[in-house]
Amino acid sequence: MTNKEIKITYREYEALAELEAGDKALAQAAIEAMDGSYAPYSKFNVGAAVLLEDGEIVKGANQENLAYPSGICAERTALFYAGASRPDKAVTAIAIAAGQNGVLVSNPVTPCGACRQVMAEYQTKSGRPMGIILIGGEKIWRFEKVEDLLPMIFDSI
Repeated sequence: MTNKEIKITYREYEALAELEAGDKALAQAAIEAMDGSYAPYSKFNVGAAVLLEDGEIVKGANQENLAYPSGICAERTALFYAGASRPDKAVTAIAIAAGQNGVLVSNPVTPCGACRQVMAEYQTKSGRPMGIILIGGEKIWRFEKVEDLLPMIFDSI
């Protein structure tokens, strides 16, 4: 038997102003994307913004439905829209922000398992790491690649 260890590294920032210009713009786009959230049941608004290799930013927001689980998360909304409308452009980063009543939650919200696997798919498709920025009102986390949030990605097919 051999014991193994998985190490995850990320950067933590206290404010948007600390981010590099490109990350700051993507984070701001995710915060703005929260306005497109349809969350009449949870009242939990999530916005996502993906950065394409050509510098374009594509936004998405969570969309709830009374017939749960027929809704979709902001991350998948943004990634699927980018994939459908710009299939030849690689996604290089994604930013995710969440809040209630127009105010960011204090701590960053992490993506659900389904969103993490979709992020992994787009990262694999592009052949390069996808940066991840998780935005909270009191701190921001920056990950370099999807494996930092989803160790042992399902990629066996």
